[in-house]
Amino acid sequence: MSTWYPSKGKQALILGMVHLAPLPGTPFHRPDTFPELLATAVASARALYDGGADGCLVQTVDRVYGVTDDSDPARTAAMSLIVRAVTEATGADFRVGVQMMRNATRASLAVAKVAGGDFVRAGALVGQTLTAHGMVRPDPLEVMAYRRSIDADSVGIVADIDSMHFKWFGEDKTCAEVARAARTVGADAVALSHPDERTALRMIESVREAVPQLPVILAGHTDHGNAARLLAAADGAFVGTCLESGGWGGKVDTDRVRRYVDIVRESGR
Repeated sequence: MSTWYPSKGKQALILGMVHLAPLPGTPFHRPDTFPELLATAVASARALYDGGADGCLVQTVDRVYGVTDDSDPARTAAMSLIVRAVTEATGADFRVGVQMMRNATRASLAVAKVAGGDFVRAGALVGQTLTAHGMVRPDPLEVMAYRRSIDADSVGIVADIDSMHFKWFGEDKTCAEVARAARTVGADAVALSHPDERTALRMIESVREAVPQLPVILAGHTDHGNAARLLAAADGAFVGTCLESGGWGGKVDTDRVRRYVDIVRESGR
């Protein structure tokens, strides 16, 4: 069983984003830039660690993706080196997650298991979702069988259920119904988001009612102004843009991280 998430009643997890430039094995990777890419990732993770964040999510930003649960070998190898360097540069209690977009969940599990990561984020685990790159159709049976085959049950799986990465395609299902389905197949937590704060809070409440013991992680749209209110309801948040100088994709700013953490902790979370 995964133990990546603390027991209920603990403080909310603040998980900063480590956004990667296109990796080797992808069309937009710039040759001979991997050492720089790795160093930037480590610096970002270290800034999050020094600012008091509880962990990070190392996420590929390759610009164009396949829709199957697959990853180029060079890309997977590069991700393993980065995640290992991040774990070595941060503390033992700093939770490191892996997300190989668009939905290479098995490769993400492999990287986490081998490189010392604590959890993965699955852009889609149940149902299907229509993206700019095509229809993503996950196979939860294949994912869970692979997780077991590499002895990675201790690696947590956070499944998006309604976010910028996942919208249920097909017959209408509520956020709570998708959360229940994700939990049934083995998700250890779910991720959701909405740009409207009240809507996000209603989504969290509905999941709480449907699956009371399932941790709910915010998948975006938090900042220094709303973090205290949103994290009073959720169990954690993936936090990116508001911690980066100059907006999305910029350098992670330790002072911004520290202020975000202080705001949440002062609220009792």
